[in-house]
Amino acid sequence: MSIAVIIGVHDGVVLAADSASTLTLGGAPQPMPDGEQAIGILNVYDNANKIFNLCKGKSLGCITFGSGSVGNASISTLLKDLRAKLTAQELGFDPDSYTIRQVAEILGSFVADECKKVTDDALRHSINIGFLLGGYSSGEALGESWSVEIRGGVAAAPAELRKKHEPGISWGGMGEVLSRIVLGYSPALFQVLSKTGRGPQGPVSPEHLTKTLGPALAPLQAQIVFAPMPIQDAIDLAEFLVYSAVMYSRFTPGAQTVGGMVEIAAITKHEGFKWIARKHYYDKKINREAIHVIHD
Repeated sequence: MSIAVIIGVHDGVVLAADSASTLTLGGAPQPMPDGEQAIGILNVYDNANKIFNLCKGKSLGCITFGSGSVGNASISTLLKDLRAKLTAQELGFDPDSYTIRQVAEILGSFVADECKKVTDDALRHSINIGFLLGGYSSGEALGESWSVEIRGGVAAAPAELRKKHEPGISWGGMGEVLSRIVLGYSPALFQVLSKTGRGPQGPVSPEHLTKTLGPALAPLQAQIVFAPMPIQDAIDLAEFLVYSAVMYSRFTPGAQTVGGMVEIAAITKHEGFKWIARKHYYDKKINREAIHVIHD
């Protein structure tokens, strides 16, 4: 499981994620209403890579969450394969003229094509992956935030998370504690209320409660992101949110499925994609060629 956070302000876009990867029996674990995890966890690894620069030298980045592999291929390796193709100007990608929406469509199509290669129907239908994309379209002055979902091995249409001029926070994965911090209530609230309340026609569905009560709960939302926020403060906020999710997972019952190092990248108009915090499986001191690699 994972936590992935994307924050957009006027100065740029910040991507942050944990590093945990969960190995399970019979497919990926599912979040339960009480916040616990379904049984079947074999192991939790703390060194997964979830943030990627999608094209060398370009202001394009994404975070992945959900299923950590397609068949035997890790999402990390697949996204690096995609990066190589985009950098080589394949898949209809023009590095001098592109939009974030176009990149999101290419990403969804590429991963969906990889899912089609999985011959086991049950395994293919269990693939559910989310992506949060951030960056700048060619010639644009403001950053953008988009999402792409792979559901049952099939790509959904990309969704714009907010208009370019609107600041905000979005997240994916195990967002229980982020919902409590930012929205002011647990995402399980409406399900709990549906079990205890009844309307004239009988039990009230969680969907109905979300529609009717959701707007009334809007004043609970924490106002913590503003357009003029400096990029460093957006970075600090992203780190705080991911770290909070890590600590929440650590101290709640069950395996710690959100954890490991917090990785962060920032994308700005003039500096492009920059790593703020990241891990390496190798020591750069004894791999001198790594010093010359930009945005690996």
